[in-house]
Amino acid sequence: MIGLTIDGRAVTVPVGTTIMEAAETQGIRIPRLCFHPDLSLMGSCRVCIVDVKDMGHYMASCATKVWEGMQVQTHSPEIQQARRDIVELLIENHPMDCQCCERDGNCELQNLCWSMGVRQRHFRGGRNRHVIDDSSVAVVRDSEKCIKCGRCVRVCSETQGVYNLSQQGRGFTTVVTPAHGAKMDESVCIQCGQCVNVCPVAAFVEKRYTEDVWAALSDPAKHVIVQTAPSIRSAIGEGFNLPVGTPATGKMVAALRKLGFKAVFDTDLGADMTIVEESAELLRRLAGEGPLPMFTSCSPGWVNFLEKFYPELIPHASTCRSPMMMLSVLAKTYYAQKAGIDPKNIYMVAVMPCTAKKFESRRPEHYMAEGVPWTDAVLTTRELIYMIKSYGILFRDLPDEPFDSPLGVSTGAGDIFGITGGVMEATLRTAEATLTGGKSHKLEFTEVRGVEGVREVEVKLAGRTLNIAIANGLANAKKILDKVVRKEKEYHIIEVMACPGGCSGGGGQPYGPADMKILDPRQQTLRGMALYCIDESKPIRRSHENPAVKQIYAEFLGEVGSAKAHELLHTHYQARTPRGIK
Repeated sequence: MIGLTIDGRAVTVPVGTTIMEAAETQGIRIPRLCFHPDLSLMGSCRVCIVDVKDMGHYMASCATKVWEGMQVQTHSPEIQQARRDIVELLIENHPMDCQCCERDGNCELQNLCWSMGVRQRHFRGGRNRHVIDDSSVAVVRDSEKCIKCGRCVRVCSETQGVYNLSQQGRGFTTVVTPAHGAKMDESVCIQCGQCVNVCPVAAFVEKRYTEDVWAALSDPAKHVIVQTAPSIRSAIGEGFNLPVGTPATGKMVAALRKLGFKAVFDTDLGADMTIVEESAELLRRLAGEGPLPMFTSCSPGWVNFLEKFYPELIPHASTCRSPMMMLSVLAKTYYAQKAGIDPKNIYMVAVMPCTAKKFESRRPEHYMAEGVPWTDAVLTTRELIYMIKSYGILFRDLPDEPFDSPLGVSTGAGDIFGITGGVMEATLRTAEATLTGGKSHKLEFTEVRGVEGVREVEVKLAGRTLNIAIANGLANAKKILDKVVRKEKEYHIIEVMACPGGCSGGGGQPYGPADMKILDPRQQTLRGMALYCIDESKPIRRSHENPAVKQIYAEFLGEVGSAKAHELLHTHYQARTPRGIK
């Protein structure tokens, strides 16, 4: 333990504590911009400066560790003025379009200006000018709004292991960009959107498709339907001031109907279909039909990562389409046939927690033969919240409503797809039941839950031991993939979730709370707990027991793994080289 003084008060904290952390133990919140609790310490913005006795200069509290006898002054007229000067210099080189900015009301720079009493612009000078990079179908980069905090650079390298972004140039000309100033679409970007999540302003945002959806809803010739991913129901309430982790499935369905969708389907049904096909594929591979280990392939950011960084391992990826794509395919085939609707007139909207889903919907292999995409538009959770508010719907006052049939019936296994370890657990539930001839009564595989980095476990299924690995975030996935490449360990199945926390922490989920503007890791935990609660409350918790799944196979697909099921529900992957890199 170390003893120091903060604002004249004696404090004792553990060795290795930063000044910022020590101050918070005393109820003092020092302002910050570049700091993020999940990323390395940078100390570049200097908004968090404090006065340390005898140092002769202000120090960055986020990056300075305390020492014995340190005397710290966190607030004084001089310190507050210095911080205000720093923020005023930042906004002088920042667009003043707050009223129409994506982050208006949820911008950390805007919040700092308000809390520090910045009410006018004192510094006048030149401003950097940059063209908005909207080349990607998923993420938009606006360098004019960038404040050079470096969060996006760090999350891309440290959390995701992609290293797509870096600060290039010097001084006033510094810009955050992919290598050689390439456009996002020409880079190694995997479209995960984690840069969007950590950006304190609006230098990174998702590409919006709300106007396309509004137009479709207004077109009488289109039969507009929607599907919602598992993690949406545990996060959407945050946009309407419901406590974090509040399941809001029924209100979400009711709101979507009020927006004008002709049918509201559940991506969980697609998740159940994925599990049925994926479990069968795993058992075939265990019997020698295909390479092991088998990788799950539900996360499009992970698939992009695999294709760009580990193309030699592509044969190990499950060929199953993601739940979103399976639901979209069934909507334009099975549902269209039952409803007597021309598939070309169906407009399929998917509400996803993930910006990479926007990219996935535009992959060439996810188009119908006529050149029409199976999924016409992908909205993030944030986009749906905006649409509901824009329409004037009082979300909290809505009664709970159920999904529509036949693609709205799901099991608890489908719900837990939204959190790291959930796909693995759902797969194990069905695989064990299949291997035991339906005699297994085990439902919960808690050993694959709560993954923070990498989890390696052995699971016994019907007398056979399976070596399983789960990776939470792509930097962690690298650790497992390198073992596979080097043949250091024999795995049977590996789950990879591109985003920390899985879909619950996806790049399209609601921003953090209004006071912090940072998604506390506990929020991801609460979102995940909500999904487990939904799972526990459902009468059916194994995907293969879903009556709707049985009906679809009986009426339309035939047997699991049939030629028709393979044609419609499976896909392929390929090595990808960014167009801007030779």
